[in-house]
Amino acid sequence: MIEQKVDVVVFDIGGVLLDWNPDYLYAELIPDEQQRRHFLTAITTPEWNMQQDAGRPWAEAVAELSALHPEHAEWIAAYDTGWLKMVKGLLDDTVDLLTELQAQGVPTYALTNFSGEKWAVAKETFPILDSFAGEVVSGHEQVVKPDEKIYRILIERFALDPARTFYTDDVQRNVDGARAAGLDAELFTTAGTLRTQLRDRGLALRP
Repeated sequence: MIEQKVDVVVFDIGGVLLDWNPDYLYAELIPDEQQRRHFLTAITTPEWNMQQDAGRPWAEAVAELSALHPEHAEWIAAYDTGWLKMVKGLLDDTVDLLTELQAQGVPTYALTNFSGEKWAVAKETFPILDSFAGEVVSGHEQVVKPDEKIYRILIERFALDPARTFYTDDVQRNVDGARAAGLDAELFTTAGTLRTQLRDRGLALRP
């Protein structure tokens, strides 16, 4: 019998539970791959999108960027209005693991870089995202991973023991930030690997 080393499991959302990628929408809107890559890397940059994750309203973001690039205003607006088309769906294997943990009574939480507006849409569309014992959403807190402050919010709000709290994220810098805050954190690659990581920490999950 392996000693149980963690009591709580915390999930990132995009890339872990939700299959989100702007290409799912823009492959339809911008069929030319070179043109699409330019738009998504030089116009609607990851840094631009991250500002919505940090709390900037989508209407403001779209208006500001459209003023800078009026020739792309329709495509820019689609990043907001067509956001749900960027989500292919849930990652079922991870959802199965989440529901198994919850069925066993293991407290599960969400810690995610996510626009507050789009988080509401995601929870309405995918009810499993409303099943956590608690959530920390960057758009609500106006601070994004890997800033240590957002991990502190998680720990303090829910009175967690960081050393006995396991966190999974598909971005290494966010894992590093969690570790710096004292959490037991690992990079998410597959649900199977995550299952093994949790079993190695003593949680009684099926193989």
